[in-house]
Amino acid sequence: MPQLSYTPRASEILRLTLKVKQQYRHEFVMPEHLLLTLTDDWIFCNSFEEFGEDAVPAMRDNLKSYLSEVEEVPENAVDSFTLSEQMEKTLGTAATQVANSSAEAIDIPHLVVGILSLDESKAHYELALAVGGDVEDWLSVLISLYENEDDRQEESEGQPRHEEAWRTQVVCLNEQVATHNPLIGREAELERTIQVLCRKEKNNPLHIGEAGVGKTALVYGLAARIEDGLVPERLSGSRIYQLDLGTLLAGTQFRGDFEKRIKTIMDGVRREGNAIVYIDEIHNLVGAGRTSDGSMDASNMLKPYLDAGDIRFIGSTTYEEFNRFFSKSKGIVRRFQQIDIEEPSVEETVRIIMGLKSKYEAFHHVVYPDDVISYAVSASAKYVNDRFLPDKAIDLIDEAGAYREIHPSEEMGNVVDKSLISEILSKVCKVDAMAMKDDDNANLETLQPRILASIYGQDEAVRQVVESIQMSKAGLLEEDKPLASLLFVGPTGVGKTEVAKVLAREMGVQLLRFDMSEYTEKHTVAKLIGSPAGYVGYEDGGLLTDAIRKTPNCVLLLDEIEKAHPDIYNILLQVMDYARLTDNKGRKADFRNVVLIMTSNAGAQYASQASVGFGARVPAGEAMMRQVKRTFKPEFLNRLSSTVVFNDMDRVMAGMILDKKLRDLQHKLDARHVTMRLSEEGRQLLLDKGFTHEYGAREIDRVIAHDLKPMLMREILFGWLRDGGEVEVSVDGQQLAIVRRDGQSK
Repeated sequence: MPQLSYTPRASEILRLTLKVKQQYRHEFVMPEHLLLTLTDDWIFCNSFEEFGEDAVPAMRDNLKSYLSEVEEVPENAVDSFTLSEQMEKTLGTAATQVANSSAEAIDIPHLVVGILSLDESKAHYELALAVGGDVEDWLSVLISLYENEDDRQEESEGQPRHEEAWRTQVVCLNEQVATHNPLIGREAELERTIQVLCRKEKNNPLHIGEAGVGKTALVYGLAARIEDGLVPERLSGSRIYQLDLGTLLAGTQFRGDFEKRIKTIMDGVRREGNAIVYIDEIHNLVGAGRTSDGSMDASNMLKPYLDAGDIRFIGSTTYEEFNRFFSKSKGIVRRFQQIDIEEPSVEETVRIIMGLKSKYEAFHHVVYPDDVISYAVSASAKYVNDRFLPDKAIDLIDEAGAYREIHPSEEMGNVVDKSLISEILSKVCKVDAMAMKDDDNANLETLQPRILASIYGQDEAVRQVVESIQMSKAGLLEEDKPLASLLFVGPTGVGKTEVAKVLAREMGVQLLRFDMSEYTEKHTVAKLIGSPAGYVGYEDGGLLTDAIRKTPNCVLLLDEIEKAHPDIYNILLQVMDYARLTDNKGRKADFRNVVLIMTSNAGAQYASQASVGFGARVPAGEAMMRQVKRTFKPEFLNRLSSTVVFNDMDRVMAGMILDKKLRDLQHKLDARHVTMRLSEEGRQLLLDKGFTHEYGAREIDRVIAHDLKPMLMREILFGWLRDGGEVEVSVDGQQLAIVRRDGQSK
């Protein structure tokens, strides 16, 4: 017999089952022995009343007939408690039922469920035959009968009545008010909630708002008002009980368990009178407890209580979950009065947190200066885009307080300052902490010279880029738009992509690059926001929207935008207009902290065209802009912060780029302890070969890779530079040559 825990009555049934097995002189204990034993249990027999008087006798006769045909064994082999394979499975299923429920031991209903789990069993067949195939309804009756017997025994022993056990399934919010944050603000929403609760019919408020805006805090605020006596007489003395559907569903292994729990709680609340039931995540009502398409769920079970009006309900959910689940139950929706809980403004959130400040200061033993509270709220509103105020701001000051409590500052002691807020926020938002300091403009002031240190010959383009960023940081551009929306136009290889890379590095944010040549087909553009429902890739989400949600502070580079399918412009119009993009699942990506850069070669071939008449020439920038206006639609160009025209490559610019590439090469040689000196003749040869108007700086890369690097590679791997050394690169005829110290050419 397995080492399992059984209730006394289950243990007695198994003891009698062994006796039945011994009477029949069988080798193994079988489920049929167990079922035959159960037919002598009066509670088990009473569960068949509605199925006819002959149900149990017929089942008993059939089982006896079946067992009499099973082969007998010698007398000395019948005493052992050896289980058949099906009996082991029966007990195993019963044990699993207990492990997954709130029960403490295997009871008779668990054993019955174990019998019903058998695929090919005479016991299962006879049970189903006795109840006419309506096994689930019969099982619900059986469970209720045994539970009622438990209740009767508890009462006779002087234990608490079962109907009062409903209080253990709920939480009284009136008793939790002292330990919960006080409600600050939300006067209009609270007044509307009280007004609905005082109605004669449909007196059930439904709070709908995004996660974190304070729906639960509003209910605690109502409980606090009730406790303080600041409510109308109709609500005076009311108790608010929170119903947790997850707790109610836990351990409901048998059909009928969940329904009974709901009924027990509702009847208990009704008896108490003047009570309010609060259901958080109320959308879970729809479908909760349903075992098949035809059975009832929790929302249907509550309809009678909603209609009666003697129990008032408060529900809360988000807009997304309301539309997806709750709105489908029209009968439930019409019994509630919808109250929208909007996200508070930055100013309202500051007022809320100022009211909570003393609680967090006392808890963490720190000090929050008033200006730090304002900074934390504005920074969280600006940089945390996937959550809502006041929750995200409260989380920020809470974590900052926890950090300062653990790591006191040597200079400031236990004071939480702005730099700490920035450091914590930078870890969450993946942005340089220095970039978030609105009062530290030194970083922004030197942005242009730092970029120009790496970008040569494009001073005007860099000026326009930096000016757009600074204009946005100064708050002089429209809100709810990206930091900048820039179109870079110019020939290939002049530094368009490089400017984006340097800008991201100097701003302390990540560069996200999308090659638009990969989105030339209509169906590929859909991958950016996700494929429509029913199409391949729907579950993968959108490449662009997912990237921005993961890294909301970044430089977004869309390279060679003119190569993408025209549908891409419809997506970008939404981004540039509202800094929002919705993916295929309805989730929004926030582009307010994104620098959007698009590059294009459109018009580059017209940069040097001559105008007609008198030998005058059209400026290169004007020639390119004419073609840009032909390539892109006016509504696209009008939404750009700036269209930045890059100059053609000239020899001076090419020389500066060559020197930069040679410095990069020397950094690599330093790792091998090699010092390279390039003669002026060698430099001019590389410049002659690498400078072309058509290919820009990319030709310089190719020349270095083709003419210079292979010579160094051979000497480093196989020659006299294996252990490092100094090398001079000069010219031998029309080719580069390495000159050793002894003057010998290589």
